[in-house]
Amino acid sequence: MAKTPTIEAESALAGRLDYRHLLVVTTGLIYLTVLLGVSTRATGSGLACNANWPLCDGGVLNLFPASVPSAFEWIHRVVAGVTGAFILGTAVAAWRGQARGRRIRWAVTAGLVLLPVQVLLGRETVVSFVPPILALHYWTAMAIYGAFVVGGVVAFYGTLDRRHVGAALGAAVVLVPVQAALAPPVVVSYSAPIQALQYAVILLVFAVLLVATIVGWRYAERAAVRYTLALATAVAPFAVFFGRQRIVHPELASAHLAATTLLFVTVVASAAWFVLSR
Repeated sequence: MAKTPTIEAESALAGRLDYRHLLVVTTGLIYLTVLLGVSTRATGSGLACNANWPLCDGGVLNLFPASVPSAFEWIHRVVAGVTGAFILGTAVAAWRGQARGRRIRWAVTAGLVLLPVQVLLGRETVVSFVPPILALHYWTAMAIYGAFVVGGVVAFYGTLDRRHVGAALGAAVVLVPVQAALAPPVVVSYSAPIQALQYAVILLVFAVLLVATIVGWRYAERAAVRYTLALATAVAPFAVFFGRQRIVHPELASAHLAATTLLFVTVVASAAWFVLSR
């Protein structure tokens, strides 16, 4: 019996959508969750639930939030919950054989292992809201995001080449100064929209540098170039972390300047290598 047009369409769709696209969707949700978390903290919405967790101040399921900030905090929790489900589903699918490659499985598993830690830290940011917990919450989020970006890059590794390394480095050269311009002391008012925008940029910087490092590793003949790429990727999260911390701890201004300068130098050096080695 011949396939009906509907079945043929479904088969074609299944051929285009595979595990790699699930990875992309999950990584996008992690990106969104981090930005919502930044906005929640920046607006003080995390404190709107009166230290209640997992419920807020609107009764069962928080159907009637008491204020706009508490509604914003609840949205963040819902999105985080959905993202957690996708992280779990992505890891399960990987180990059930849909992921082609051991490194992909370990990358998404690393994100899954960190997920309950992040949930507990998220609770503590509501209940206690102390600087060490906030810092751990940030680094755990960056680690989960980085793990899934790595998994995605490895999943698409066979289709990525030198052109993609160049595009990634070009984007980094443009975006690094942008994120620096969005941080103190350049901006006078480090408002919630500015903080969210800065994080949106630095997360993109982190992602494109991971692409450049992983894919560029096979094109860089010199070890120094490889390590420069890796250093730029490692420094990116520190640049924004110190930039935010210096508001409360002015003594970290030097650390922020050093991290930002090192990030810019290593990105430019990596881009120069790419151009000169063509």
